[in-house]
Amino acid sequence: MAEETNPQRGAPESMQVPVDESHIAATYANFCRVTGTPEELIVDFGLNKQVGGTAPETIQLTQRIIVNFFTAKRLAYALGMAVQRHEQAFGTLETDVQKRVVHPQGGRA
Repeated sequence: MAEETNPQRGAPESMQVPVDESHIAATYANFCRVTGTPEELIVDFGLNKQVGGTAPETIQLTQRIIVNFFTAKRLAYALGMAVQRHEQAFGTLETDVQKRVVHPQGGRA
């Protein structure tokens, strides 16, 4: 995710950077926690296996990504654009779980 400034427009534009994916590991996560220091952000990922209103279980964190704030800002922009494109294609994503839950009697919460 590299940026360069176009002198004619003065705006950053995307530049393709070659990457090596031969050692990549894919892990599913449905939980994340963001903490940090004045120099960097720490993003922890894990799997929340709890269903509905059951008693809280400990969430096992499995991955940690540490980035500086410049990379975090580029990541936030890239994620925002990806979500925007997804919502344009498939509709708005509801992040409030209670509004997405379908009750046995029919209807939503």
